[in-house]
Amino acid sequence: MLISVRCFQTFWLTALLSLQTGLCADWPQWRGPQRTGHVPPGEPVPDKLPVTPKALWRLKVGEGLASPVVAAGKIFYFDAEQGKETLHAIEADSSKELWKATIDNAFGDTQGPAGPRCTPVVDGNRIYALSCQGELQCRGITDGKLIWRTNFTNDFGAVFIGEKGNAAGAARHGNNGSPLIMGERLYAPVGGTNGAGVVCFDKNSGRVIWKSQNDPAAYPPPVLATLAGITQVICFTVEGLIGLRESDGALLWRVSMKTTFGRHVTTPVAFEDIVVVASHQVGLVGTKIARAESGLKAEQIWLHKDLAINFSSPVLVGQHLYGLGPNKNLICVDVATGKLMWSKEGYFNTSADKAHAAFLVMGKNVLTLTDGGELILIEANPAEFKEHSRVQVCGLNWCNPAYVGGTLFVRDGIKTTGELLCLELLAK
Repeated sequence: MLISVRCFQTFWLTALLSLQTGLCADWPQWRGPQRTGHVPPGEPVPDKLPVTPKALWRLKVGEGLASPVVAAGKIFYFDAEQGKETLHAIEADSSKELWKATIDNAFGDTQGPAGPRCTPVVDGNRIYALSCQGELQCRGITDGKLIWRTNFTNDFGAVFIGEKGNAAGAARHGNNGSPLIMGERLYAPVGGTNGAGVVCFDKNSGRVIWKSQNDPAAYPPPVLATLAGITQVICFTVEGLIGLRESDGALLWRVSMKTTFGRHVTTPVAFEDIVVVASHQVGLVGTKIARAESGLKAEQIWLHKDLAINFSSPVLVGQHLYGLGPNKNLICVDVATGKLMWSKEGYFNTSADKAHAAFLVMGKNVLTLTDGGELILIEANPAEFKEHSRVQVCGLNWCNPAYVGGTLFVRDGIKTTGELLCLELLAK
């Protein structure tokens, strides 16, 4: 994947510091350090799953679908507690609670539990948490004290009404798209239709740097990528796929994709100058960004209606995408051409519209956590499907796990309270 120079510099500095101090890399945000689902290079990973992974600890947690994150020897998880969306910090090695903070009133609907759905983001000594109803707070990771806050509905005119009428995207099922931090900036899919569809904040103060577009927010997080030589913020909104110039939020290109209730969920994936997203009604789509006389142009280069990923974000290894297809099938797709390389069924017992899987790239392999709580380690091989091992580790879930130094942090529970588990995949 081509990402910004600044992104690469941040990544390699983090990796270098980890090597110098002997510490494992953190998992500080949605889908890991670069929000791509990749375990960082040099991090120890298993070639085969243990027959019975050792649970170093188990912790009862409240309802919610936000994934756990790991930073500075702490685990941060976001759940519903006594009717409030509550952010918790615990010790990674013992699960001892260090602090907790109320973010907002809990929201629930027929699609999921009464709790938060947006994964927090840790950056340095701060953590950022976004509630279903659009309350964004920045707090210190040491004591949980509030540093700054903003509210998408009160401050930017975003709409939130829940499961009523034709409400679409985050207005219907709550904010899911985890904010993106790069350098001194925080980018968020705010969803204000008065020019604040996407907002760039100063991460330290909450000051607004720029606002752009009128797109209501859908469910995916923004990502940063360099396409056609220009670093840009990529957002998959209720209205479609857009690229915004990182510096000032200017619209570089737009691809319209409108669906019933704006159910766009997959995190955009970039390969060279191609962006891939999927929607259950549109299909799996490859869009190429190229130079044009007026700036940039976006052109759909392939479309797979029969590979319409629903709400499980795929991962990229080389130029091949690994994900969960609409027929409860694990799939591998060539991003450059859109060609289906292979499809494998037989791992999911839920209905196709509720099937979910999380994917983590571990070197030459891909670790998959099914919605039934089974871990499957497969080879990242586009030529053929090859399973290395599998093991049952938790209950029903729709959460992405976090991985640090041979340890997997898994959260289960879909419409009920569940557990946060610390599983040893590699013996210490």
